[in-house]
Amino acid sequence: MEHEKHHILSYQELAKVLIALLVLTAITVFVASLHLGAFSVAVALIIACVKVFIVLSFFMHLKYENLFIKLMVGGVFAIFALVVIITFIDYLLR
Repeated sequence: MEHEKHHILSYQELAKVLIALLVLTAITVFVASLHLGAFSVAVALIIACVKVFIVLSFFMHLKYENLFIKLMVGGVFAIFALVVIITFIDYLLR
């Protein structure tokens, strides 16, 4: 822990992240007005997952962590995706 490196993001990097999140939010609002039927929720969840990935990578500094931590976070998201998929399958088969 003594030799742990601290990563400080520059204002340019943070501005790029802000712009990316704002663009994805605008896309979410646009897609919500398209009336895609059963795919509306799926598209909104995909966009939300991309935004979560950006926040985790930059604001929680996951981009700079070791492989074990990245695999643990990936495992949590895989379990979450499995639960969402099972929920959708249950909903579709009713």
